[in-house]
Amino acid sequence: MEESLPKPVPPRVGLIYDDRMCQHTDPDNDYHPETPNRIKVIWRKLHSAGILQRCVVLKAKEAEDKHIALVHKKKHIDLIRNVSSPEFDSRRSKIASKFNSIYLNEGSSKSAYLAAGAVIEVSEKVAKGELDSAVAIVRPPGHHAEPNEAMGFCLFNNVAIAASYLLNERPELGIRKILIVDWDVHHGNGTQKMFYDDPRVLFFSVHRHENGSFYPSGDDGSYTMIGEGLGSGYNINVPWEHARCGDADYFAVWEHVLVPVAKAFNPDMIIISEGFDAAIDDPLGGCCITPYGYAVMLEKLMEFAQGRVMMALEGGYNLDSLAKSVLACVKTLLKDKYAVASSGAYPFESTWRVIQAVRKKLSPFWPTLGGELPKKFFVTAKKAPAVPELISSSDSDAENDELAYTGSEAECSINSIEVVEDVIASLSTLTVDENNHSKDQIASSSASWRSNLSKVDIWYASFGSNMWIRRFLCYIEGGQVEGMQAPSPGSVDKNPPKKILWKIVPHRFFLGRSQTRTWGVGSVAFLHPESDVSSKSYMCLFKITLEQFNDVLVQENRLRPVEAINPLFDLSDLVSITKTKSLNLDALKGWYSNVVCLGTEGGHPILTMTCSNSDIELFKSGNLPMNAPSKEYRDTLVKGLVEGKQLSEEEAVAYINDGFTRPL
Repeated sequence: MEESLPKPVPPRVGLIYDDRMCQHTDPDNDYHPETPNRIKVIWRKLHSAGILQRCVVLKAKEAEDKHIALVHKKKHIDLIRNVSSPEFDSRRSKIASKFNSIYLNEGSSKSAYLAAGAVIEVSEKVAKGELDSAVAIVRPPGHHAEPNEAMGFCLFNNVAIAASYLLNERPELGIRKILIVDWDVHHGNGTQKMFYDDPRVLFFSVHRHENGSFYPSGDDGSYTMIGEGLGSGYNINVPWEHARCGDADYFAVWEHVLVPVAKAFNPDMIIISEGFDAAIDDPLGGCCITPYGYAVMLEKLMEFAQGRVMMALEGGYNLDSLAKSVLACVKTLLKDKYAVASSGAYPFESTWRVIQAVRKKLSPFWPTLGGELPKKFFVTAKKAPAVPELISSSDSDAENDELAYTGSEAECSINSIEVVEDVIASLSTLTVDENNHSKDQIASSSASWRSNLSKVDIWYASFGSNMWIRRFLCYIEGGQVEGMQAPSPGSVDKNPPKKILWKIVPHRFFLGRSQTRTWGVGSVAFLHPESDVSSKSYMCLFKITLEQFNDVLVQENRLRPVEAINPLFDLSDLVSITKTKSLNLDALKGWYSNVVCLGTEGGHPILTMTCSNSDIELFKSGNLPMNAPSKEYRDTLVKGLVEGKQLSEEEAVAYINDGFTRPL
């Protein structure tokens, strides 16, 4: 009798919801589109579909001010915290009127704190692995809220708070790079501003823009807004020229912009600002995405970051399409199958125009976006419609839970399912296989990160044999010096250091281990990763690019010098280490896997590489030996210190001897 295969373990999908977020209501308008019914109708829909029993259901907790302060100014936090208290009763409406599209009442403060707290909580649980994915059904929404200003129905920027919390407060969870996808019909201006210079966050927003005339208006949502400083290239806007964009338009953007860049970025987690006001029949959005369309877009994103996806509700004001779209997404997270049904067989001609402009602007940062789109796409494109009058909202909670959605009769009717299926088929070929990259993929990805990191300068600080400049140049130009038993392959970029200087740091220099493949029998140099005011070590600093630093990391850790798909140490790591001061790289198994930041020089970070803290304990206990270096290695250290005019030969020998005779 054949053994039956074990049943697949169902995914652990979290849902967080709290009725107390319904306390936030417009005191002057019973028909405001951002109504408590938005989250109530979603919850009823999930309950009637039998979804709640299949998920981990959580109740919200209020966020702490210190976590909100990661992205918001104190003045703004103080206002939102106190505005619902009795002393604001007489002036609350006047305060709200000073903001763009904001109302405030006695329940606004608690609702805002619960929404932010809920998104933080489920994000943390997904990052920890306690949940595979999660959906935060929260209000008020957040993506328009800026550091010191509420706007666009948004009080706190829930998604930005959660992303900053994971990156800055919980680095031990290993979330170093986050992809934020904002598919709300309005541009996520607040989120963009909070991460505009931060390469740890790739912010992607697809939205109606219409040359800046569509809310929130202005140039922030333009495709030319690509980030600045270290964050250049990490802000991607896809701005629609008009209304009525539907599934096929969004699928085209996924295929030709988002998915290729996401592959190159390789996020540790994905956070979706899941606004559903681009859904069919939405009274504010005027676009035509079906529930099936949202399911397809989400399913493609689930192929990244080991499926670690957290979704937080933003907009969506047709209660029927809102509830159906959220249901479609939760079913997708639960790995349910869905029937093919979509609207808008062809992308608009303007969609290809926008995609081309975005790709051209971003291709210097993401070479995978280089090249022209095939002409066949323009042949099949629809002409842009005149901007129609928007359809009225329906407050009914329809009972049809099928993802096959018939849609509106006005321009969003299904006219050619076969063509849409072709678009889906094309999108489905964009698989993410982390273990089977083709040579072309490797070359493209390698070229992408090398191009990005070649633009960033750092100081590499050496305390060992690289203090001798001729020895360090072996890691850049390739080759070997006297005493080395094998040559170094060198860096891909063989340009010499832009500048060299010396510095003394308050860290312990020591020599340990008993044999190396480069120098034979004897120890090599290490630096204690933690500072100690009673110690001092001589460091030779080389100003090189972050690309070259990655190649030095490879050679120091005796890795095979291949064209890596991803760098060992990227821009997001660079931002993190300026806060955490040290970062142990899991991909490295060598003796120098711990990158330490020793401060800055001329605005550029000073990086060195040494052993891990766990190795320090082994050196202290004697399980790893402190030892004398070989003659060849010692002579190289002496040459570096003497030629660098730091010590005399006698002083250099004494400094080296102290490194292995004095216990840690």
